[in-house]
Amino acid sequence: MSRDFIISIRTTVTLWLLTAFLYPLLIFLIGQGLFPFQANGSLITNDQGQVIGSELIGQSFSSDRYFWGRPSAINYSEGEAASPTGISGASNLAPGNPQLLERIEAEAKRLRSAGVEPVADLLYSSGSGLDPHISIAAAEAQIDRVAKVRGVSATQLRSLIAQATDHRFLGIFGEPGVNVLRLNLALDRVTQQNEL
Repeated sequence: MSRDFIISIRTTVTLWLLTAFLYPLLIFLIGQGLFPFQANGSLITNDQGQVIGSELIGQSFSSDRYFWGRPSAINYSEGEAASPTGISGASNLAPGNPQLLERIEAEAKRLRSAGVEPVADLLYSSGSGLDPHISIAAAEAQIDRVAKVRGVSATQLRSLIAQATDHRFLGIFGEPGVNVLRLNLALDRVTQQNEL
């Protein structure tokens, strides 16, 4: 019986060393060595080196000077009333719920008043509520509005949209999407260059 007890202790210690120490250390070293950008949160910095967000989490832009992203059912990035980042979720309203219909109609009215054709991803939030992407069609629907406010040509904006577009994974999975944070950061750079 004591022999079985010693074997069980050795097995427990060995498995603990493998699963609680060596495996996490190996994954950490692989992540930091081969994929440091992704392993550290895909953080985006501005020209001054300050972190302004992550490629993986959408930010709310309401100014006419910027491209707008998908609406969110949660308030995760707007001022002091924001919930801490990491909380995500959809509205949980059923398709027949009058509150959802009112929100969609109000958003469509706001978009039309700004001269933007309401496309699906500018009206509906994503399942997580944190989606950083909009469709190419949603970005192109905003070109006239942003060009007018910024004084940038539509051709320049189309070029920026193309640069901020993430294509299908492995060329077959998912749909192309425009990362709104990267697009707006590039837009700020172009506007600053034009002003010089």
